[in-house]
Amino acid sequence: MRTPNLGRRTALTVSWAAALSLLTGCGAADMTRQASPFANARGTRTVTLSVQSWVGAQSNVAVARYLLEHRLGYRVDTVQVDEVPAWDALSQGRVDAILEDWGHPDQEKRYVDDKRTIVRGGGLGVTGHIGWYVPAYLAEQHPDITDWRNLDRYASLFRTPESGGKGQLMDGSPSYVTNDKALVANLKLNYQVVFAGSEAAQITQMKQFAKERKPFLTYWYTPQWLSGEVPMTEVKLPPYREGCDADAAKVACAYPHTPLQKYLNAGFAENGGEAAAFLKRFRWTTEDQNEVSLMIADQKLTPAEAAEKWVAGHESTWKAWLS
Repeated sequence: MRTPNLGRRTALTVSWAAALSLLTGCGAADMTRQASPFANARGTRTVTLSVQSWVGAQSNVAVARYLLEHRLGYRVDTVQVDEVPAWDALSQGRVDAILEDWGHPDQEKRYVDDKRTIVRGGGLGVTGHIGWYVPAYLAEQHPDITDWRNLDRYASLFRTPESGGKGQLMDGSPSYVTNDKALVANLKLNYQVVFAGSEAAQITQMKQFAKERKPFLTYWYTPQWLSGEVPMTEVKLPPYREGCDADAAKVACAYPHTPLQKYLNAGFAENGGEAAAFLKRFRWTTEDQNEVSLMIADQKLTPAEAAEKWVAGHESTWKAWLS
């Protein structure tokens, strides 16, 4: 998922029930070959949004969908596409918009700058950050554990059957684009990256570890609703400097702080009318996103129910997106 370094046409849309299944640990279906037949279609009142597998991205889509349908009279379809293929789908008009991108400069250069098939939709209003984290209770017990240079000293604490005698660095979905394997190798750490399988599975493991007050080291990110329930402390990696992650195989620095961005298909941006204008104006805070994410992932509301509840309590925020 989510790192700053970072076809095909069949009509099938993803229901909100299917999107919600991603939060229960079910494997995500491969939707890279799917598209809504209404994407980028002139004269329609239908919008097709790309929805990624993590709950924060689903929260964006839930609220945008609710307002497009209930306030602007559009039908909204959603298609689940992994991060990089989503750019191909957006360029080809199989989806109309991506509402949360964590930075893919190669795709941005190809499609925005060179081909001009995608246009920038403005900032989401949320700044994302990836890092390595330990639970706060562990950092309190061992304050020096938050410096990467001391991690090998504690590798035995993080050993699991899956880590092959090394310390375990827990990652989420194998589909996420991360620097973690390169970081472990280039920093010469006695650790093994082990994938939980999905964001939901990773959260389940983290909650269980925290309940038992067990040590764990994990790839993690903000914003994320779970951080309010399981306080986390970031491990300081070598400082990020511009360009230090340019070569994915040689990365030996921390992840940057990334203002999250929206992108629209160029044809949709020009001909999408009220919907395109609305999505360009859609901008909220980390707190807003976490509020909706908490309702979906923890309180078990459907995305539509969570969006309706958030909209009811934040009229002063979303009204500006409609004007």
